[in-house]
Amino acid sequence: MALALPLPPTASPATTPAASPTRSAGGAAAPSPRSAAADTGAEEHWDAQPIAIAEGDAGPARRLRVVSAGAGRLGVRAGMTVAAARARCAALVVWPWDEDAVRRATDAVSALLLIASPQVTPVAGAPGMWWIGAGGVDGVGGERGLARALHRLAGAWHPGARVGVADSCVAARAATWDYGPAEPVPDPYAEAYARYLPPAPTPPPVEAAPLPPPRGCVVVPRGGCAAYLATVPLALVQMDVEVRAGLAALGVRTAGGLAALDGGDVEARWGPAGLSAWRLARGEDRRRPGLVRVEARRSVSTELAAPSATLEPVLFLVRAALDRLVADLARDALGAATVALTLHLDVGATHTLTREVRLARPLARVAPLFERCRALLERATLPAPVCGVTVSVPATGRLGSDQGDLLSPAWHDPAAVEAAFARIRAELGPNVVVRAVARDHHRPERAGQWLPVEGVDAPSDAPSDASDAPRDVHAQSTHVPAALRLLEPAESADVAPDAVGAPTTVHWRGRALAVTRADGPERLSGEWWADPYRRDYWRCTTAAGLLLAYRDRARGGWWVQGWYD
Repeated sequence: MALALPLPPTASPATTPAASPTRSAGGAAAPSPRSAAADTGAEEHWDAQPIAIAEGDAGPARRLRVVSAGAGRLGVRAGMTVAAARARCAALVVWPWDEDAVRRATDAVSALLLIASPQVTPVAGAPGMWWIGAGGVDGVGGERGLARALHRLAGAWHPGARVGVADSCVAARAATWDYGPAEPVPDPYAEAYARYLPPAPTPPPVEAAPLPPPRGCVVVPRGGCAAYLATVPLALVQMDVEVRAGLAALGVRTAGGLAALDGGDVEARWGPAGLSAWRLARGEDRRRPGLVRVEARRSVSTELAAPSATLEPVLFLVRAALDRLVADLARDALGAATVALTLHLDVGATHTLTREVRLARPLARVAPLFERCRALLERATLPAPVCGVTVSVPATGRLGSDQGDLLSPAWHDPAAVEAAFARIRAELGPNVVVRAVARDHHRPERAGQWLPVEGVDAPSDAPSDASDAPRDVHAQSTHVPAALRLLEPAESADVAPDAVGAPTTVHWRGRALAVTRADGPERLSGEWWADPYRRDYWRCTTAAGLLLAYRDRARGGWWVQGWYD
């Protein structure tokens, strides 16, 4: 279902949201707040006056975004420059576009429309249009009754509101441009929204037939979207400018003409954008209104008995606030994804210091959250004593499904690990918690790297070179008996080889180590374009352990690369 109506201008130029009569799609759309003219008792509605809303910097070259119906009757169109529009209508009143005012009006109408349906979605980029879910209303008057209820709600804001009901969003949007037949539709929501609407004027006594019902409610039969769209102008189907221009050049003027084309030909000429428009013309639209969920603001504010220049009383209040917030989150099966700490300073009502803790995964446990908050506050510098603190949870997330046995030592708590990491970073610096990754490289000294750990499950940064991509340390070859401890850099050694070149004695660090077994040689060479090397590697079993030594065939001499632990 879709409902559409204009957003009216406000009384002052600084807050002037307005939109020309645009239409919406795919659920239901609704009206906007009352205009200043209506509030002051003016006889002429604001939409009948020559009014336009312009975007951009002040000047005659800025273009109009929306125009009222009164301006449209005088030849003013959206997209014109202010100078061109005033050339057609000298009395045109141009207001600047105010995004905040439009947002406030949209939120107010969305809240009102929740009376009729829990699925209300303002159409992005099209102020004055809403998509509203029309499912599950058979027991309260059906779709026609819902359409009548929405039309009455919208009529309190603008008399030209229209409602379209269809299986798809594109057909519902097109239906808002169709006045449709005037037919009586019962209104099952009269009692629900009566207290939200101003009292209706008393109609004059009529002895004849009852007043005709308002026009503007159009219901497309179930399964009839394609047939309804066949005669709809192509301008009511959303598509790229290039696709629209190409169809206009081919003489296609209706959605039915586009739907009659072969889908493969459309995709071959215009790509995915053309195929998407072709599907919309056939009534194939996956867009749906969303279910509105209003989440309560999760925040706790507390004042100190006296301003404090230390953090001890602040931390005490933070812990108490987290106890309450976490209890509420756990009751809703949610976890805190972000915790915001706002310190109110004793230098004025508006002086605050805000810090945020962003977690790797949502948590609903007080201990790890408090550790993260304490680590954050300990790094903060207080410019003035603290007289109050506010703890809030601006972002939440669903808790994971893992379950652990608190009595089992094998169960590791990632939240506790992350809290410990936070304390270490706070004491020693941001890059002190690292993890080892293996890299696909021939040289042993470049076959591993330390990367910082941002979270328990946080992936490492992707390498810039595909040849240096991290590998799983468990995926290394099985011939490596233990962890290789590399020397940085490799240390020179005197080696006595036998007749075939295998080491028999290694003189290293003032010791003469007899080699009882030498595995090799493993010859590695490469990088002739930058730093060429040619090495014969040997794994030497000695009394001091298993050494990794190599003979440098390019520079000469023997070197100890490391040992296996």
